[in-house]
Amino acid sequence: MAHLHPKGHTCCPETATSHPHDPIPVEPKSIHRIEPPSIATEQSPNSSASSLHYTSSSNPESPLTPATEPQVDDLLEELKDEGVVAIGPAPVRERRSSQQVSSDPKSIKTILGEARANTRLIDKVCCGKGCCKLEALELDPESKDHLPVVLPDNDAFQSLQLKLGALSLDSKLTKTLDLPDQNIFLLPLSDTSAPFRSTVRQHPPRFVTPHPPYEVFSAKLHHARELTKPGAEKRTYHFDLDVTEYPEESGTVDFVVGGAIGVCAPNSDEIVEELFDLLGVLKFARDKPVTLKTNGGRWPTIWGDEMPRKLTTTRRELLTWCSDLQSYPPTKPLFRLLAEYASAPNEKKILLYLSSAQGQSAFCDLRAGPHLTITQILHAFPSARPPLSHLISVLSTLMPRFYSLSQDPLISCRKDGSQCRRIIEMAVTVHETSNWRGGPRKGVGSGFMERTAHKLLAATEQGIDPSTLDLRVPMFRGLMANPLAREFCMDGPMMLVGSGVGIAPFRGFVHRRLMSQNRTNKVWVVQGIRDSLLDEIYSGDWGVEENRIKTIVQSRGGKHEYVQDAVRHQADLVWFLLNALDGRIFVCGSAKGMGEGVERAILDVIIDKGNLNGDEAAAFLEGKKKEGVYIAVSLQVK
Repeated sequence: MAHLHPKGHTCCPETATSHPHDPIPVEPKSIHRIEPPSIATEQSPNSSASSLHYTSSSNPESPLTPATEPQVDDLLEELKDEGVVAIGPAPVRERRSSQQVSSDPKSIKTILGEARANTRLIDKVCCGKGCCKLEALELDPESKDHLPVVLPDNDAFQSLQLKLGALSLDSKLTKTLDLPDQNIFLLPLSDTSAPFRSTVRQHPPRFVTPHPPYEVFSAKLHHARELTKPGAEKRTYHFDLDVTEYPEESGTVDFVVGGAIGVCAPNSDEIVEELFDLLGVLKFARDKPVTLKTNGGRWPTIWGDEMPRKLTTTRRELLTWCSDLQSYPPTKPLFRLLAEYASAPNEKKILLYLSSAQGQSAFCDLRAGPHLTITQILHAFPSARPPLSHLISVLSTLMPRFYSLSQDPLISCRKDGSQCRRIIEMAVTVHETSNWRGGPRKGVGSGFMERTAHKLLAATEQGIDPSTLDLRVPMFRGLMANPLAREFCMDGPMMLVGSGVGIAPFRGFVHRRLMSQNRTNKVWVVQGIRDSLLDEIYSGDWGVEENRIKTIVQSRGGKHEYVQDAVRHQADLVWFLLNALDGRIFVCGSAKGMGEGVERAILDVIIDKGNLNGDEAAAFLEGKKKEGVYIAVSLQVK
């Protein structure tokens, strides 16, 4: 007896490759075996013959990469997709919606509920300082004059779109956050005779270590090119990095198929100089060596031990490589710190309001709204000039950005005379939104990589040898247990589903499979793009006849379909892979939208082909996840 279709279920179509009512998993004839190319692929001198059969299992002796805190770019996407959005509207900033979250304590408590059962997403962008504990704004009964707050007259403040209600200079504010402690101090050098050399323009200080005692490696940029065409909505670049001299770390640990590298990207020179100017830091002091003293914690390292530190550095090094100036939403400690040092009474009152119980609604709207940088906030409150050391104490650590490898790193090399240089490849999509001035705001990592690519491309156009520029990318081998690397295997049929730059690691999968003569070497690729004329990356660069193994799905051109539609159209293949002894389905793309859409399509196939209800299908898929048959990885573009 057939089950009733659960709510939200989309029936798989009846096509030559989709028979939704046939429960028998049969290998479709449409899966093509990858044939090795006639021309042998050059093998890297750093890889042995046995390493070509590496199964990408994680090394238990290797330190793991701690999880990186989610950043505002990704969390806002979740809020927008879930329908939890900020106040608006805003004419130039796309991230702010026209739907309102809250405007007063009563309304936000209605949304959140007393038990806070619906605050899962709000918690992700909350500072943890009591954002749900709202109190009404009241006038101080002892005050005789009720003076309204004069709003700062500048574009930066107006871009915040704060709703201050009846706030006045004598409004009574309660539960205002205490002034945050200063845990970082910049002191004069005790020994001025000791030599000091800064690499701030090219490489982070040595104390910025990802996995102590390992250091950040300075990889030379061998080549770069833009993969997307002019007019594409998002620009994607390909990078070749020379890691021939990368130090041995432990045993047989190596760059692997499906693996990732961490890039330690700096803040741009422009935002660092702007912050110096806003804080009134004298030019001669910006690069002057100082003694950095911390009371504890990991900063300025990435994942070092929590302990007090005493180091020699410069103010520019700290702002360029150690503190994030634009990726995270503002916190209440930041507003409280600015209030302490604001000389204008109206600005001080607004900042204290944002740090109080009465200002929770406005504060939450700022947290869940568009991107805010520390320089934008300082422009909005021009009289607030905290000391640099105290400001750094409340800023977040500048974290690495992780990028998947887009080729088989064990067989890739480039000839340099008689020597074969080992090369790793990756693709980076530029994350770009509008800033408060109306211009573009780029992500820290993707912006740095694009600037580096432009330098190389400009030199090439001018006939300059790019190697003379000595362009470098600070990076380290990702030591985290990447599901793509862990679950990749050398044989067995597999389906690779990726959208945008999420298809890049699967190019490495295909390259590795080309080394195998196994008769079960069968692959089926689904690549989701906006427009094949503008956005398709790595076209003709897979080493195989792409029309035999790859399907292009266009959301803006062609039939206006998404990858999840292609999954439903290939229900027979999906059902076969889910039930095959050595089958794999890999999915790589954004967690929201594409990732959830593909999983929903997989569930639809299970419901139709397996004649299961929604709960049974979900349990079946969960089992396949645990078995390593269905592997989904989300991308974070920063």
